[in-house]
Amino acid sequence: MSLHEVRVPVAYGELTGLRAARPGAPRVIALHGWLDNAASFLPLAAALPSLDLLLLDLPGHGRSAHLPAGTEYAATTAIHAVLDVADALGWERFSLLGHSMGAGIAALVAAAAPTRVDRLALIETLGPLAEAPAEAPARLRQAVNAARALGGKSLRVFADAATPIRARMQANQLSEASARLLVERGTLAQGDGLVWSSDPRHTLASAQRMDEARVRALLAAIACPVHVLYAEPAQSYFPDPLRHERFAVLRDGRLSLMPGIHHLHMEQPAEVAGVLGPFLSAAGHQAERAVPAMP
Repeated sequence: MSLHEVRVPVAYGELTGLRAARPGAPRVIALHGWLDNAASFLPLAAALPSLDLLLLDLPGHGRSAHLPAGTEYAATTAIHAVLDVADALGWERFSLLGHSMGAGIAALVAAAAPTRVDRLALIETLGPLAEAPAEAPARLRQAVNAARALGGKSLRVFADAATPIRARMQANQLSEASARLLVERGTLAQGDGLVWSSDPRHTLASAQRMDEARVRALLAAIACPVHVLYAEPAQSYFPDPLRHERFAVLRDGRLSLMPGIHHLHMEQPAEVAGVLGPFLSAAGHQAERAVPAMP
């Protein structure tokens, strides 16, 4: 599989990614998880059937630009990034492959721009994290305090890649090979060492979350087919029965379960490709012709 770097100019710099260009094949944009980057999909991409594939570094991740100082990351930031990249590629319609945070973003893109998304293949998350309205005051205070304290902190500098690789292995139960992929694209040189390339603001708590009713209303509005793949056992932040209850609101959903860790797509790429590859391959130009383009 041949991949090349893609750079798309946006208002705050560039969005970057890795492209496997296969004209005529189903078009798919892959969205990585929190503090990951486009390289998280390299093992899976090698195992997928022929797709016209873009692995995107979301804003403030990997090699994509950070937002300007004084601004904040929001769900709409990521939604517009996906649509901006699709526009730059000339893709009126496309499918989305998402893992964790990227799967949550993919669902929001489909809800926000239903005439542009053919299919959703989602790994380990369905919709954004939710919270009861009563938690809003504490969340807002925590977010504001943390953001104001961040300005006085400096980035940790690593002497070499070994330490951040070990950190990713321990934090996510990853193999060394998987952790190395993330670190190689997720660090940059500073002096004689390395620092994480992701924007430190991504480590802050968000200032607000939707409640569960709003999340389910958005999921119910998704018009395209959705295939959700959950790892077993469930993650603590997205437990059973919540993840099954959310799946139940989809109009056109398929559900698969697979024993494994959260980064299924990195550690078990052949198995994940066997589940999601045929689903993604079913999308393409026939669906694109059948749905009118946006005005």
